[in-house]
Amino acid sequence: MTSAIRIGIVTVSDRASAGVYADEGGPAIEAYLGRALASPWDKVARIIPDDRALIARTLSALADEEGCCLIVTTGGTGPAPRDVTPEATEDVVDKPMPGFGELMRQVSLAKVPTAILSRQTAGIRGRSLIVNLPGRPRAIAECLDAVMPAIPYCIDLIGGPYLETDPEVIKAFRPAVR
Repeated sequence: MTSAIRIGIVTVSDRASAGVYADEGGPAIEAYLGRALASPWDKVARIIPDDRALIARTLSALADEEGCCLIVTTGGTGPAPRDVTPEATEDVVDKPMPGFGELMRQVSLAKVPTAILSRQTAGIRGRSLIVNLPGRPRAIAECLDAVMPAIPYCIDLIGGPYLETDPEVIKAFRPAVR
């Protein structure tokens, strides 16, 4: 039996998709969400190369066909020529959500000066929130710690399912009902 909540996890990496090395980013996202979310959820995972059109098609399919309310990517957010995840995300979203990237860079800059090179972003496609994360597992956790409190309420606002977090791990923010 599957739950109604579906979450896409996309690793964008030429080498991981070719089997040159093991994907560490996707499993780091899955482990984080496994700890942070109290709601039951199903993972829809993809490992794809750094190809803008393929990334865009994958994000669109996860949102439109797979019904993922949240799609989290890892990789392809740096300045290298093959790093095109933010551009592919911008190609498919209806509404950019720049505050996610701003906050993730701010948190990362407190740890490493090269965080300014990161180009994470986020956006809304229909009833799906797409969030781009860096590729390193430690940076993934730091960025998710920063933005996760806002993710459940954002999904509420776009008509997605009610995501509950484990308050012992991360406390979701939702305005008080009056």
